[in-house]
Amino acid sequence: SCTSWLSALTDQRLLPAIKQMHATPQRAWRLSELARATAMSRTGFAVHFKQVTGITPLTYLTRWRMMLAQYALRHEDKSLSALVNELGYGSESAFSHAFKREVGVSPAHYRNQVRALS
Repeated sequence: SCTSWLSALTDQRLLPAIKQMHATPQRAWRLSELARATAMSRTGFAVHFKQVTGITPLTYLTRWRMMLAQYALRHEDKSLSALVNELGYGSESAFSHAFKREVGVSPAHYRNQVRALS
């Protein structure tokens, strides 16, 4: 939700990790790396992140990636394989599964839907 994004972006303790996730969404981030960026323990980081945003750090990362994917599918002519690489998924199947779980439809269906509306 918008509230979790805004909460994350305004929390000074979380901001270093958020900035890293936003800058390199394709990276296979580990909780320990994100916690280190905030100078917090893994547990402290995970608990604080969830208290502030209502979701886990890795769920946040997935949702960020899916927002980027939706933007690309709406406005760019990138292939699915290019998106897979840019967003850090190991395969088109893994990306498509994550996209459908978050957005409710497959990436191809989403692209066709939004383009039909414009």
